[in-house]
Amino acid sequence: MTSKKNTLESRAEVRIGISDSNQELNFETTSDVAAVQALVTAALDKGTTLVLTDARGRQVIVAAQKISFVEVGESADRRVGFTSL
Repeated sequence: MTSKKNTLESRAEVRIGISDSNQELNFETTSDVAAVQALVTAALDKGTTLVLTDARGRQVIVAAQKISFVEVGESADRRVGFTSL
């Protein structure tokens, strides 16, 4: 049985810049940071498409030649509601 905390620990936030566009792709994936880095590196080295799956199960597909940058980081816990600081 997995807890909610364990599933959040393996998630990564991904931000991909697209060349010739002022838009960026922002999404959360259930893959860890190392796995995303490996997929990005392989796609850029081979010149193929980068295929990642977001946290909702949808696929994000980007041509390697259109990638201007990729930012990958640990997913932060999202807090909702009123809290004291």
